[in-house]
Amino acid sequence: MKEKVIVGYDLGNQYSQISYCTYEDSVPETLSVVAGAQVYNIPTALCKRQGISQWFYGKDACKHAQLGEGVLVENLVEAARKGEPVLLEDEEYDPVALLTLFVKRSLTLLSMVSAPDKIAALMITCEQLDAEMVGILDTVVAGLDLKTKLISYQSHLESFFHYTIKQPAELWQHQVLVCDYAGERMRFFRMECNRHTTPVVAFMEREEYPFLTGAAGIEEEALRESLFKQLDERFLGLAGKVCEGRMITSVYLIGEDFSEEWLKESLRFLCRGRRVFQGNNLYSKGACYGMAERLFPGEIGKNHVFLGEDKLKANIGMKLKRRGEDSYYALLDAGTGWYEAQSSVDFLLEEGNSFSLLITPLNGREIKCAEVTLEGLPVRNGAFSRLHMELKMTTESCVRLSVEDMGFGELFPASHQVWTESFEVV
Repeated sequence: MKEKVIVGYDLGNQYSQISYCTYEDSVPETLSVVAGAQVYNIPTALCKRQGISQWFYGKDACKHAQLGEGVLVENLVEAARKGEPVLLEDEEYDPVALLTLFVKRSLTLLSMVSAPDKIAALMITCEQLDAEMVGILDTVVAGLDLKTKLISYQSHLESFFHYTIKQPAELWQHQVLVCDYAGERMRFFRMECNRHTTPVVAFMEREEYPFLTGAAGIEEEALRESLFKQLDERFLGLAGKVCEGRMITSVYLIGEDFSEEWLKESLRFLCRGRRVFQGNNLYSKGACYGMAERLFPGEIGKNHVFLGEDKLKANIGMKLKRRGEDSYYALLDAGTGWYEAQSSVDFLLEEGNSFSLLITPLNGREIKCAEVTLEGLPVRNGAFSRLHMELKMTTESCVRLSVEDMGFGELFPASHQVWTESFEVV
């Protein structure tokens, strides 16, 4: 098992990255697409060679397209979300199939450090995990033909969380800020922990602002200097706004367009009383840390729960009797990704045709009771009814339950009547 690798795959619309760690060494490394250099970004692109079914990916795709040897297909994640066929040389291609091909080809980069059959677990992280993206990723994963079933997804925000809690405690003693610069936008993610709860609850706030594009391709010195000044002033203004009135311990600058050439006054401001780090592989490393935490839970991970946009934000359970004693039975745990939150239970209903579920939010709101009434449940003259219940989240805030009547022994056969109901969690 020491040879097995845990893979964190950051799937972006423009660029993707792959980080990995072994079971023996839990500190992730990021694959470089250029030997001996720290070039982590893999262009999320394919190129079909003209006239034949030969495909290139990543930097090779861009190179062959520039040479006029094929047709470049970019923005593969966006194309998969749109769901419209991609037309290449008068032939239509499924955009999700193209995305699957890209992921499959790019994973071959792992051959530099390990054989493909040594992938023990895979965590895919992306900007947003809604129902549509989860469906796309399910299709992509099914087409990878990996030998492992340990495959999960998490958002960039959750990857940020897992990366952060693996850093020295003094770096996240207070709030932590990520400044993510991509194209014509600047995104700020700010993590804060409520240390008055058990477990400690980590919240994330997101802000996004229009921004200037970088100076790539601008050769005239005067134009570059003018743009650098504008970038610095604009970023300084946004950083001041985001940091105002907040205790921020550390700041991470993510994105290739962050450059020492223009980070002048804005960087001086951020460094006042804060630790500042620059790089662009935080998400893929955070994905690695997130999967490793699932496999080998540590004390910090056990004592902290992340409540992001795609997370169940309340514990769901029910009160029942075990061996004559009142007890609480947990059904769904807060902090679970909504797309993974599901459970089932068999229980006996002593009387009547209704029971309650307890919803306990971790955001400080009041505990709620969700009453479930089974209209038409057969009356069994004082005998128990055995019920089978399944719960599954359909969105980040909605849970659907299904209850089936299983009867009670030979005297009261099962009707197999099924009741379904959905309710909001928060």
